[in-house]
Amino acid sequence: MMEEGVLTKDAKEVALLAAEVLQAKKGQRVVVLDMRQVTLIADYFVIASGQTPIQVDALAEHVEAAMQAAGVPLLQRNGRQRAHWVLLDYGSVVVHIFTEEERQYYNLERFWGDAEVIPVG
Repeated sequence: MMEEGVLTKDAKEVALLAAEVLQAKKGQRVVVLDMRQVTLIADYFVIASGQTPIQVDALAEHVEAAMQAAGVPLLQRNGRQRAHWVLLDYGSVVVHIFTEEERQYYNLERFWGDAEVIPVG
């Protein structure tokens, strides 16, 4: 939410908003990881899968639109060209959207296995 140009959502709210959008748009295996105790990269990772690169790209577009509407600025976007792994960087929240094959290959949930899983919806 924005009030006079100031972001009023905290990082957990932003992560849960992204997760809700991904679930609503048929993203698969949506997970939110609390990264605060395991890395300085971000406070939260949101991870989801799409069935095809086209769906991965569409999921990323939906998250971007929801974040923009909520006044959350996108700092960086990577991977939209191939759309096998799209990364949306919102600073304290990083959204990872994979095809299932890429998700299994990179296995971020296992790599960051010490992170607490936050219940989604």
